[in-house]
Amino acid sequence: MAKNQFKSDKTETPASEKESKQKKGKLFKGPKQSFQSFGSFIKDEKTKNVTGLLFILLSAFLLVAFSSFLFTWEADQSKLELSLGDFLWDPEIVAENWLGKFGAAASHVFIYKWFGIASFIFVVLTFLVGFKILFKISLLPIRRSFRISFFGIIFTSLLMSYFFNQSLFFLGGGFGYQVNIWLQSVIGFIGTGFLIIFSFLTFLTISFNLSFSGIFKKNETSSDEETIKTNTEATAEKVNSLHSNEEVDLEDELAIEDEFSEEEMMPTLKKESKQPEDDEQQQEIILEPTAVEEKENQTTEEDKAFSFEVAQPEDSSGEEEEEVGLEIEDPIEDDELSDEELDSRVAEFGEYDPTLDLPNYKNPPIDILKEYGSGSIKVDKEELEANKNRIVKTLENYNIKIDSIKATVGPTVTLYEIVPAPGVRISKIKNLEDDIALSLAALGIRIIAPIPGRGTIGIEVPNQNPDIVSMRSVIASEKFQTCKYELPVVMGKTISNETFVFDLAKMPHLLMAGATGQGKSVGLNAVLASLLYKKHPAQLKFVLVDPKKVELTLFNKIERHFLAKLPDTEDAIITDNQKVINTLNSLCIEMDTRYELLKTAFVRNIKEYNTKFIKRKLSPEKGHKYLPYIVVVIDEFADLIMTAGKEVEQPIARIAQLARAIGIHLIIATQRPSTNIITGSIKANFPARIAFRVTSGIDSRTILDSGGAEQLIGRGDMLLSNGSDLIRLQCAFIDTPEVELLTEFIGNQRAYPDAFLLPEYIDENGGGAAGDVDLADRDALFEDAARIIVQHQQGSASLLQRRLKLGYNRAGRIVDQLEAAGIIGPFEGSKARQVLIQDEASLEQYLNNMD
Repeated sequence: MAKNQFKSDKTETPASEKESKQKKGKLFKGPKQSFQSFGSFIKDEKTKNVTGLLFILLSAFLLVAFSSFLFTWEADQSKLELSLGDFLWDPEIVAENWLGKFGAAASHVFIYKWFGIASFIFVVLTFLVGFKILFKISLLPIRRSFRISFFGIIFTSLLMSYFFNQSLFFLGGGFGYQVNIWLQSVIGFIGTGFLIIFSFLTFLTISFNLSFSGIFKKNETSSDEETIKTNTEATAEKVNSLHSNEEVDLEDELAIEDEFSEEEMMPTLKKESKQPEDDEQQQEIILEPTAVEEKENQTTEEDKAFSFEVAQPEDSSGEEEEEVGLEIEDPIEDDELSDEELDSRVAEFGEYDPTLDLPNYKNPPIDILKEYGSGSIKVDKEELEANKNRIVKTLENYNIKIDSIKATVGPTVTLYEIVPAPGVRISKIKNLEDDIALSLAALGIRIIAPIPGRGTIGIEVPNQNPDIVSMRSVIASEKFQTCKYELPVVMGKTISNETFVFDLAKMPHLLMAGATGQGKSVGLNAVLASLLYKKHPAQLKFVLVDPKKVELTLFNKIERHFLAKLPDTEDAIITDNQKVINTLNSLCIEMDTRYELLKTAFVRNIKEYNTKFIKRKLSPEKGHKYLPYIVVVIDEFADLIMTAGKEVEQPIARIAQLARAIGIHLIIATQRPSTNIITGSIKANFPARIAFRVTSGIDSRTILDSGGAEQLIGRGDMLLSNGSDLIRLQCAFIDTPEVELLTEFIGNQRAYPDAFLLPEYIDENGGGAAGDVDLADRDALFEDAARIIVQHQQGSASLLQRRLKLGYNRAGRIVDQLEAAGIIGPFEGSKARQVLIQDEASLEQYLNNMD
């Protein structure tokens, strides 16, 4: 009894545990249970019935709408050129389609824009799917029907457009029309016809196993049928004779029945295979069954023997081979931290946060900025209608007909998109730019013929009462606030009143040019303000170059937060041309240093490097550190080129070519877009360019490689080119008091002890600092350097670097000492320094006198 009691207790325990798990499962439903409930809802019979009815109703709807389109498409065509929202929700618009506006819109999309009359195939497909779901019966194989229907839609659209591309456009639809135009431009009209026929025959061959060999084999097939017929008759006579014999034993009867059954099946096998060789083999099987049994026995024995040989190949030799031992040597592993150790470091110390140096830093509030514009576009419908009528009338005066016209209203410019009638040359409309401007009495008419990706011609007309796009409106936009760019910049709004945000890190450099007073300074302030609103001082540094000394001085207040400068310089904003040269060369040194860090970290760009450093996979003991982005802003670049020339152009070209991966980005602004200022080497490395209004088309082509900037209306109206795209924007306006408030808010917060220091750079030509050199404290290689200089009669630091294997800073200091000692002459700009001692004997005497 005790044992039985123990067993019963033991068996009750799992059941109780199971019941407790079931109770917990009822109380807590995880994602698995919710997914199962959703699956049961999909598999429910009611859901399937409703879905099937919906598909059948959709097929009926499409059938009626498409059929009505064939009779009412001309009446509804002009109404459908409006936007979909205006067409559906305007009660004054009445569609002639039998199913109203929705039927007209659906049939217009399927038939006119897409696949033409081939769209009726969609009616069949939706009906087949609905019938299958509702009645569980497949009228046709679903997969095969979809495959054939897909080809039928494409083929019918191409075929109809091939024959009716001009007279009845809708028979082939927009898809067939565009593909036919492209094919005929590539392989011609006849080649397109051959391609359509070839595709049809290929489809028949693949889908229906179309054979071309049976066309010329009619005689062979007839003879095969005659042989089958004669064999069948002979076998029937043999069976009748056997049945008439009374002394046939049971074994013979069974053999006769077997022969008859095999002979009876022969015609069907012959019809399926249609191979005369197989028929001969089958006749042999019928007439000589004993031989076949022998053959089968032989083949089975051979198969056994063959399988035996394959299974035991070693027995054929009869000799056993000795096994050779294999010694495996453990590979040498480098001393690297495992993932577990790295995770333990992160768990112990946490990920590195570069913002902890200034943990209480706050981004500027939006309330600092002012709202200038009304925030909403106010353009009277009368103005739009009047401009439309003038454009249409001007085109009609030159016998140019248009099918439709649409207006897109922007903050300062309205875009009128026109669809010309078939046969109208685009160049004819393009040449009427001045005539349209005259009829509209407007400044800055710009024609885009055609608009890329739309198939329309655009006419941009300035609004009579343009609205001001304030910096506050674009900074507060959701698009800017939620963007995840590395260096987000919001410049303004597009012609469709959409906020335009781009990533400076991907551009990777920006060139801004335009005439005086057209908005370059405001554009620079907009770029700087965008970055200040999104980045922490630890993540971004600015190098500001302002030869005019008045444009960027407001940013002095954020020197210890966001600015970078050379050591031992007072002002972070650079105004002296010689300091600009030193700063640019210092950035080249910083670039080389960062590339060395990326090389040792085995990464390709600054983003990967910082991510690896934040996860503590790079040790600061080996020289690694967090790398902030550096944005170099140069205002009035033309003045630098005129005064410094190649000394500025060469480091800028080098930074533009190489500095993208390590986070140094250039923004260059100039008001003189001539070819000697914006040279070919600079333009090649600045794919992103902004053009404000210029005075001539030549200046526009110098900046953008295309015209259009001369047609802008000024006051922040600009064109942004990024490769092949050309976007018209209205630059956001930010006034000087707003910039002051912005920099004061940042400057009043806790800052770093000093600005971000760039690497020290000493000019190879001394830069005129030799007067402060103490000759009593000469370098140990001073005499060797003097001998090299006199021997080559060339006074440069680069020569000393190559010959003595020195660093750049030490070679520069030796050059200063040589100038102070009177061995070489002073710095003379781009010219080489003059060597004052002509031979080595005079030098040795001079060095002895110095000692």
